[in-house]
Amino acid sequence: MNSETIRPTVKPNGILRSIPPLERFTPLTPHMAISPTVSVVVPAMNEAENLPHVFATLPQWIDEIILVDGNSVDDTVAVAKRLRPNVRVVTQTGKGKGDALAAGFAACTGDIIVMIDADGSTDGREIIHFVSALVAGADFVKGSRYASGGGSDDLTFTRTLGNKVLTGLVNRIYGTQYSDLCYGYNAFWARHLDVLNVDCEGFEVETLMNIRAAKAGLKIHEVPSHERCRIHGESNLHAVRDGLRVLRTIFREWRGRPAAQLPEPRTTAPAADQGAA
Repeated sequence: MNSETIRPTVKPNGILRSIPPLERFTPLTPHMAISPTVSVVVPAMNEAENLPHVFATLPQWIDEIILVDGNSVDDTVAVAKRLRPNVRVVTQTGKGKGDALAAGFAACTGDIIVMIDADGSTDGREIIHFVSALVAGADFVKGSRYASGGGSDDLTFTRTLGNKVLTGLVNRIYGTQYSDLCYGYNAFWARHLDVLNVDCEGFEVETLMNIRAAKAGLKIHEVPSHERCRIHGESNLHAVRDGLRVLRTIFREWRGRPAAQLPEPRTTAPAADQGAA
């Protein structure tokens, strides 16, 4: 990449936006570099055995890894620090995945936030697809196990049926076209944290974020993702109990507060949204 390949671009409203200096760009592939910084949030509780597999898939170009430790009684924190000495550890004060993600999001300093699981079910090598969709214009990017190219090694009949029913319900109520509602691999611009406003405790957090992204009018894009089985240990997810929590979240958001409003467009693009080269 050289200066001749960098061209000022024109936004849809006709305003010319500036291109950051070359040193601001992070190479992702031999043909692509981006200027936004990327934070990855990994909520974990007693995942010491799984973290070596998870961290091995995370790209080296990630700017920041936030491990949210749910008061683990094993060596989760020590293993994380050994694998990535620059990892930032946040100790969770509450309980549940939603609470952990909220704590992790609050600690992020990157322009883009990616949320993945610590059990080995999500592949960090897919992060490039999420980031690429964001710099191409999306506000919120959802992983989908049902999109072409996606899949799962871990979906039971009960989970599959529940997910399809809940996804259809959300699509009908909110006018969305989601193919996979209850999946925890997502990414978004940090500037949208206010409208997402994560304020729940449990596994319903993915549904909450998907609904609030839609209500706020964010540009949502799905990318295919392949879910693998948990490598070690047992999942804290209980299909029926957590399915009911998701259902309550859907109706509470439907009856509850109006959608948060996006900020008015600025006359110049923020530094975080300078695209790719």
